Amino acid sequence: MIKLNREELYDKINACWIGKNIGGTIGAPYEGKRELLNVTGFVTEAGKPLPNDDLDLQLVWLKALYERGPKNINSKVLGEYWLTYIGPCWNEYGICKANMQDGFLPPMSGSVLNEDWKHSNGAWIRTEVWACCFPAMPETAMRMAFEDASVDHGFGEGTYAAIFVAAMESVAFVNNNINELLEIGLSKIPESCRVSRSVRLVMDCFEKGMDWKDARNAIVEDSKDLGWFQAPANVAFVVLGLLYGGCDFKKSMLYAVNCGDDTDCTAATVGSILGIMYGNEGIPDDWRRHIGDDIKTVCIRQEAQSFPASCSDLTELVKRILPVTLNSERRFRLTQSKSRPSADLWVSITDEPTSTGNFDINSWKGCEFAESLAKRSPYSITTECVYAEAMVELDSEPSIKPLGTISGKITVKHDDKSNDQMHLNVKWFLPEGFTVDCPKNLLMNFRTGKSQTSECRFTITAGETIGADNDIVIQIKCPHRPTPMFLPVHIMG
Repeated sequence: MIKLNREELYDKINACWIGKNIGGTIGAPYEGKRELLNVTGFVTEAGKPLPNDDLDLQLVWLKALYERGPKNINSKVLGEYWLTYIGPCWNEYGICKANMQDGFLPPMSGSVLNEDWKHSNGAWIRTEVWACCFPAMPETAMRMAFEDASVDHGFGEGTYAAIFVAAMESVAFVNNNINELLEIGLSKIPESCRVSRSVRLVMDCFEKGMDWKDARNAIVEDSKDLGWFQAPANVAFVVLGLLYGGCDFKKSMLYAVNCGDDTDCTAATVGSILGIMYGNEGIPDDWRRHIGDDIKTVCIRQEAQSFPASCSDLTELVKRILPVTLNSERRFRLTQSKSRPSADLWVSITDEPTSTGNFDINSWKGCEFAESLAKRSPYSITTECVYAEAMVELDSEPSIKPLGTISGKITVKHDDKSNDQMHLNVKWFLPEGFTVDCPKNLLMNFRTGKSQTSECRFTITAGETIGADNDIVIQIKCPHRPTPMFLPVHIMG
């Protein structure tokens, strides 16, 4: 069992938000600067933290956790909360909102027409809520971060960045060895992705004793093809700050800011990670006094008033939900693998000293989750019921011309707890004039101890006349079972 000392945990959660606020305020005046900087501290008025979307969106996600419960949080739920509470429409925020309003469900909302921004910074900067609600539970924190990130980044580098940072932050509650945190984070994402490449580059520069400015320039050069304001380089600037600053709060934050680019995001993430690692004791008193305790919002719609207005209030809300988030995982995580116990096993809050017991922290390394994401089409939708989970993947962007075709695959995964052999009926509801070539029946075999999948290919053909918006629904139903699954597919004309 992993034991988290109550007071130490609450202090780290509070320091996470204080550190986030400090970094966001120090970095905000320089956001978008492309040159090397020489920032030495605050240029803002004392007691007045600047508003920051990095923190705003997390207040909305916490509201969703309270209202829906952790087991019901997924990208579709977060997408609905986004449309209800989050106002701005810049970059990937605006693209995902426009896509959802047009009918594209997450994660497709983060993939369609989003080549410019799916690799950007909007998601990894808002991962702390998942780490704080699932401390020392990196598998769960990173899966929550994926559900969050996929709304506006699909399966882009922005999503891999969120998985990487969330895993690090969750483990930081019980480990303050930065090299081990980095290795765990890297093990959660494909080695071939650009976030991994940029992080490994800065680690290599540091290991070789390269000057920090040369390391920064190497990162910029390596990411030149992606452009500015993209996740791989900016995550690497965070790592540069932590390594070259020796995890000293001021030094690390200023190194990150002085790399330029998305400075409020890089500084805020450095602050939150160090807040988790060392608690309030690691935050300099003068910087804490300068920033104060208030939270200023910029993204949340003004008519929505039921959100915490201070870091203390936010910490209290996280404290209250922790018994729910910890227990929701406890009931099933231990049964996930007989050969290798789940990393997210028993985590408890106690008055005893924080301890990982005999748990081997190396067990947190490695994850098939992100590798499986890399194999999926970016244009996919999932749904589930009590006996199965279904996914439809399109082979190309969801767009079709008159008499044109679009193809894809349906995959159904058998629920591990059911021993039934199942016939599944596949029924299509198509726009007028559309046709589909697809098997009408699937067989789900059961083999003890193994998850079984069944899949089939399909080709959709449009009619001579098509609309701007074309909605398709795939119904998958087991005869003699009352609950069907529905997969809504939206296709642009």
